[in-house]
Amino acid sequence: MTSDSEQELREKLSALKTDHRHLDHDIITLEESVNADQLTIRRLKKQKLMLKEQIQKIEDQLLPDIIA
Repeated sequence: MTSDSEQELREKLSALKTDHRHLDHDIITLEESVNADQLTIRRLKKQKLMLKEQIQKIEDQLLPDIIA
């Protein structure tokens, strides 16, 4: 992997983690509200899960498995 592509992956990873944290905050805020829209919460949770999967894929590319 070239250093340019690795740097691009690290930047994307950082952006995805930021988005993930923001979604987590939004979900908590909605869940604490009195008029919590369950459909919106489910959609945000699904979006958060998709972000987590993307984060994991990029982390796997950056940190290859070490066979012990």
